Amino acid sequence: MNNIKIFSGTSNIPLAEAICKKLRTKLGGLDIKRFSDGEIFVEVNESVRGSDCFVVQSTSSPVNENLLELFVIVDALKRAAAKKVYAVIPYFGYSRQDRKVSDRSPITAKLICDLLVKSGIEEVILMDIHSGQIQGFFDVPVDHLYAAPIARQYFTKKYKKDLIIASPDAGGMERARRFAKKFGDLDLVVTDKRRPKPNVSEITNVIGNVKNKHVLLIDDMIDTGGTAAKSAAALVKSGAKSVSMFCSHGVLSGAALEIINKSHIDELVITDTINNQSKLKKVKKIRVLSVSNLIAKAIKRIIDKKSISDLFL
Repeated sequence: MNNIKIFSGTSNIPLAEAICKKLRTKLGGLDIKRFSDGEIFVEVNESVRGSDCFVVQSTSSPVNENLLELFVIVDALKRAAAKKVYAVIPYFGYSRQDRKVSDRSPITAKLICDLLVKSGIEEVILMDIHSGQIQGFFDVPVDHLYAAPIARQYFTKKYKKDLIIASPDAGGMERARRFAKKFGDLDLVVTDKRRPKPNVSEITNVIGNVKNKHVLLIDDMIDTGGTAAKSAAALVKSGAKSVSMFCSHGVLSGAALEIINKSHIDELVITDTINNQSKLKKVKKIRVLSVSNLIAKAIKRIIDKKSISDLFL
């Protein structure tokens, strides 16, 4: 790990520390402060001259704070003569704003990618990005990792038979199909969703047979939990034996925890791309799996100039 340094913003220090533990190195020293007016100040506490630097920062809530913090950290490292700066963004905020939804609306995900590159980032590691085209928004190399192998290891131990994969909507079918293939070509069903307005969804019916099956709902993220709860209810009504859900990113905003607790979801499994430690202390339905080993493997292969394609789904 000569001339390789790992740094972290404040959004997900536990994940950054876990990655460092896997790599048998220490987290780099950064002094991150907020002035009384809210401005962010960053100082690098060690020499990075000639070093390849990896910055771990999820741009989760507070999204804009964490995003700007990432910009400032990258700028500080570049001005301290770092050889190359990699952004490790386990959860990429604004990923749902990946296209124009009206004539005069922005494509904010593209803007964020442009700003990240402008700040000095030369390569990016992402995890289960919301939509594939975001990789093309960056003008630098992007390594896109998937949490499916972690989910497969967990759920195949739990369910030896009668497991079926489900997508909560038609838009997630490609993702669910990849999971089904990774799980050994399992059958696939979908719940038909309509979204009359943001963060509000209506489930109309289940397409496919789930009778007496253990259903595993797959999505990239769970936000308010409304879609997941309605999908689970529709699946149970259609005869599912049980409903579990796997989402890489536990956004869990608003009343999500209450909605999940009251839903037909028997277990929600998320990863630690977002730091939810304080939220989940009293929630028994939710289990967190770590992506630290997967990210550490990717970093190690990048350092060693080896292919990471077999880490992809």
